[in-house]
Amino acid sequence: METKAFQKIYTKIDDITKATVTLRAKNVGNDELATVGGKLAQVVKMNGDTVTLQVFAGTENIATDSEVVFFGEPPTLRVSDELAGRFFNAYGEPLYGGPVAEGEKRQIGGPTVNPFRRKQPSELIATGIAGIDLNNTIVTGQKIPFFADPDQPYNQVMAMVALRAKADKIILGGMGLTNDDFLFFKNVFENAGVLDRIVSFVNTTDNPPVERLLIPDMALTAAEYFAVDKGQKVLVLLTDMTLYADALAIVSNRMDQIPSKDSMPGSLYSDLAKIYEKAVQLPNGGSITIIAVTTLSGGDITHAVPDNTGYITEGQLFLRTDSDTGKVIVDPFRSLSRLKQLVIGKKTREDHPQVMNAAVRLYADAANARTKLENGFDLTDYDERTLAFARDYSEKLLAIDVNIGITEMLDTAWRLFARYFSKSEVAIKAEFTEKYWPVQEEAGDDNDGVGDMTALRDEAEAAAQ
Repeated sequence: METKAFQKIYTKIDDITKATVTLRAKNVGNDELATVGGKLAQVVKMNGDTVTLQVFAGTENIATDSEVVFFGEPPTLRVSDELAGRFFNAYGEPLYGGPVAEGEKRQIGGPTVNPFRRKQPSELIATGIAGIDLNNTIVTGQKIPFFADPDQPYNQVMAMVALRAKADKIILGGMGLTNDDFLFFKNVFENAGVLDRIVSFVNTTDNPPVERLLIPDMALTAAEYFAVDKGQKVLVLLTDMTLYADALAIVSNRMDQIPSKDSMPGSLYSDLAKIYEKAVQLPNGGSITIIAVTTLSGGDITHAVPDNTGYITEGQLFLRTDSDTGKVIVDPFRSLSRLKQLVIGKKTREDHPQVMNAAVRLYADAANARTKLENGFDLTDYDERTLAFARDYSEKLLAIDVNIGITEMLDTAWRLFARYFSKSEVAIKAEFTEKYWPVQEEAGDDNDGVGDMTALRDEAEAAAQ
């Protein structure tokens, strides 16, 4: 950190906890940075001249006469095109050496974009993952989380999104990453040759947990530079917001604040909202879209972190392992993008809404058939075909390792419809069916696209056993 002339220096600390120190000081600003005994700290509470600072690395070896030096400003980030292709820590300092990024110094954690400057989102962000693009299309300026159990490969999914997404800049905010996950992101970005459009701010498990609180603000300050100043389409990836919330709880508890639900601070909703509400579509064509990861403890969707997140964001994406194929999929039942109707069928092909709805309905019919099978009931011919369809649909479209464009996704869905069902069973408008229903080339296909159902029944029964 830079030193300045006339910095305020104090040498009398009144109270020390595991994470905070309290002293009397004048003319100190909220969120202002300081050092306490040489350790970086930040003002988190003020009551008249009584100031409480959160010490990021903890207060071990700090005494009541340790030197407290106030910087006179809150955390800042220097923004410029030099940020691209670089990895930074929670303070905006370069990792792996290299020069400090030059540019205009901007305070992090500032207010969101003036509502007067906001536009209704109208552009899609394609990720190449059909579970997202086909069923839960994401729109520029949207805020949406992945809800995932801790054992799901959510960081790998985030890396895939970073590589595939049609965006000018990708900003990664990594909170509590293991060293393996950090190196995974680094190696993937370097090997793919996309570093020139990616900026990363990283806090690993080796760093103090409270440093995580700076990561989203650093990432979003960089995002606002590229979106507001440069008119670019920016995608911000934040992982893991549950670890961010845990860091909030650590600070809150150590300041003797009364915890709210699930030991989280009472300010959790506003703390999350000030991050997610940075998502915006701007008149100059720039945008900030936020995709975050919220890990679930034992799949508990009622926990305070996902519960509050659901009120703020515009949908959610659920990851789960498909029992038929063993692949990780974006669950079509529990996932929802509330803004998808702004682009599907408008910025995508005309048949997109109907194909999406028909596929999910048939997948739901397969779930009902599976329930019948598990309870010992006989399956109908239609049940068996839905089970076979669901397995193919999961493997060829829902699996996160499928990387195709939206038009190809739609064509693939049509081929699956024609393989397993009649046009009447699919129940899509005749104008679309006539235009997009594939011509069957299989011999013996005399049932309007149903094909040889004897083989399909045998296949479905084998899979069910």
